[in-house]
Amino acid sequence: MTVLTEYQRLEATGLWRETEDSQRREVLVSLGDATLMISTLSETALSHWSLPAIERLNPGKTPALYAPDTQADEILELSEPEMIAAIEKVRGVIERSRPHPGRLRLVLGALISFVIVMAVIFWLPGALLRQTAAVLPDAKRAELGRQILAEMATLAGRPCGDTAGVRALAGLARETLGPDAPRLVVLPSSVPGSAHLPGDIIVLNRSLVEDYETPEVLAGYLLAEDERRAMQDPAVRLLEEAGLVATFRMLTTGEIDPRHLHAHAATLLTRTPQPVTDDALLARFAAAELSSEPYAFALDLSGETTLPLIEGDPMRARLRAPLLPDESWVALQQICGG
Repeated sequence: MTVLTEYQRLEATGLWRETEDSQRREVLVSLGDATLMISTLSETALSHWSLPAIERLNPGKTPALYAPDTQADEILELSEPEMIAAIEKVRGVIERSRPHPGRLRLVLGALISFVIVMAVIFWLPGALLRQTAAVLPDAKRAELGRQILAEMATLAGRPCGDTAGVRALAGLARETLGPDAPRLVVLPSSVPGSAHLPGDIIVLNRSLVEDYETPEVLAGYLLAEDERRAMQDPAVRLLEEAGLVATFRMLTTGEIDPRHLHAHAATLLTRTPQPVTDDALLARFAAAELSSEPYAFALDLSGETTLPLIEGDPMRARLRAPLLPDESWVALQQICGG
């Protein structure tokens, strides 16, 4: 190694001790090419120290004490600030050029810790939610759905229960969504159109059965809500609102604080339904062999914002048997005792 250029001719006096029992003597110290040279004042060489091996025995203190290595008995005492600064600068350059396995381990450890923390913050909550929802048995989902529905009833009134109307509603569900259709429940007020609950339950506002002349509009709302049910597991939505602690409790004990169910019920009664794309809706209408036009005009009487559903109607110029007999539709419209 070549010493930094500005220090190649630097010299200073110091006190040197050859062994532990030796007397200190005044010496001349000069920086050489890769060595620190110690000589008498008459320039007779006494010792050569390798710069990479030099150790500072009292960092930060003055006068500075140096040794040629950690095992040596020799000690050099320097008071000249410029010589001390030069030696420290050279030692710093040497130190930075050496490999630092401990520092590498520290950096790697910090990086791994950072990745773990990021995983805990961003990945773990979602993974825990999905895992918890995935292992929920059907019976537990049904229980959660009944509990949320009971909480909704305390806020929006008891579900409408006219016998003939309930029977007609079940028939409409089968005609629209097939033999495995979810259970449909009509609430007297507050539901923003429709909402879906765990356990295959769809909740409807009474206006959907009372305010329209034909059941096709209600069928359109059912298709849209069933598409939302496919887009997002209602159990996952519940756990997202309940939080990580409640999700962990559900995973380990199968229980959830009733306060979370009440809060979720209140949210469902006020939340605007999640948008569904026109293409997804049209595919649903086509599969059910239903016209999308009545639903489109129910959403927007002018048809301006729902023009794709009107123009893409899969039943345009096609005939289909009525969804419900007239007497069933009349019974359904009176499900809330209207």
